[in-house]
Amino acid sequence: MIVKILKKIASLIVILLILSFLVFGLMYLAPGDPAERKLSQQGIPISKEVLEAERAKMGLDRPFLVRYGEWLSGIVRGDFGASYKDDMPVGPKLGAGLKNTFILAFSSLILALIIAFPLSVISAFRKNGVIDHIVRLLSFIGNSLPNFLISILLIYFFCIKLNLFPVIAKGNVQGLLLPVISLAIPMSGRFIRQMRAELLDQMKEDYVTGMQGRGVKQGYIVKNVLRNSIGHIFTIIALQIGSLMGGSVVIETIFRWPGIGKLVMDSITARDYPVILGFVIIIGVIYVVINQLSDVLHHILDPRTSL
Repeated sequence: MIVKILKKIASLIVILLILSFLVFGLMYLAPGDPAERKLSQQGIPISKEVLEAERAKMGLDRPFLVRYGEWLSGIVRGDFGASYKDDMPVGPKLGAGLKNTFILAFSSLILALIIAFPLSVISAFRKNGVIDHIVRLLSFIGNSLPNFLISILLIYFFCIKLNLFPVIAKGNVQGLLLPVISLAIPMSGRFIRQMRAELLDQMKEDYVTGMQGRGVKQGYIVKNVLRNSIGHIFTIIALQIGSLMGGSVVIETIFRWPGIGKLVMDSITARDYPVILGFVIIIGVIYVVINQLSDVLHHILDPRTSL
């Protein structure tokens, strides 16, 4: 078990190194000159000498591998560099918004599970019944709607028509509710379909057929099916967390939720590459770590499986 976990950690490090190289390479190949854009935004007259001095100050005149090595060594030390926009450290900027992004993502996940878990259980154990068809239809609709469209509809009805919520979300419970619903609806649709499929697979096992043949009560069968499905269900939830952190950027931008989304979108517009790189690396680390941990925890929850 320990050897397998160590192998997982080694593969995690390799994946993150490849990710960091690809992301840094894409930023390096992106069109435009950050030094020139920075001088233009500050209203400084651009000449060849001024531009070269600014490029040297920002480290843009050094070779690609040298810049990548310096940036990577800084990341390992927890130093994400300085913003091209205002020369402020990137780490504190990302940390300030990351807290609110975690609140939004975690609240959406909890709401999605509250909706999806009981509906998926009812749908699986009432297969091809009226309730099953209704639940499958609702999950299909929820999964098909993009969260930005749901956000616009919620703003139109609850903010503009009914005037129950502010259009611009504030950092409180009232401002959190609509962004949470926008993320939870499509996520609950995916959870229902995935959990229902997993439960139906478990119900095809011999132990379920045996209990049904012996006349075991339905509640006891449900309990055993859920217990044997918990490893796969946990993996489904864990994999959603990483993508949820990245996907919340659009919702934060629409509702102006004070998370990391607004910072990233502004940085993309300003071509503030250190902030963009820091965001991608943080989200990549979260996604990869959760993915690897879910494999290990799946094995712990269900010893029948292997890593």
